[in-house]
Amino acid sequence: MIANLALATFMVSLTVSIHLGGLLGLLWILRDRAHRLRPHESRVGQLIVILLVVLGIVAIHTVEIWLYGFAFWAIGAVHDFESALYFSTVTFTTLGYGDIVLDGNWRLFGAIEAGNGLILFGWSTAFLLSVTGRLRMLEHDWLERPE
Repeated sequence: MIANLALATFMVSLTVSIHLGGLLGLLWILRDRAHRLRPHESRVGQLIVILLVVLGIVAIHTVEIWLYGFAFWAIGAVHDFESALYFSTVTFTTLGYGDIVLDGNWRLFGAIEAGNGLILFGWSTAFLLSVTGRLRMLEHDWLERPE
């Protein structure tokens, strides 16, 4: 049980740090490149910003899922890496199909991955809503400008 909690604490800390760094990186890219995309002047620019953010979030989650998959494989909870990655994806997204089940030694670690994934998906959703809300405000400001 101590090994479960120690590994889970490490993985949660690692994935939260990766998530924070990834979202800060996306913000930096948006701030640095916004003048070129001109999202406040063009629907294409807005679409590119939203696409960039969504793909960036997918990339961040992919790294986190792969890290958990590697951990399941490394500790021997799942015997081959493909199954470990599949199990990690299903668990992180809280789908929980149940076709691969961990033995009693590592169930707590799997459950903590599910909770971690749920929280990180919520964080990503809030980030995406914030970006799209900001784009809507820019569009409104642009439409309201006197000529």
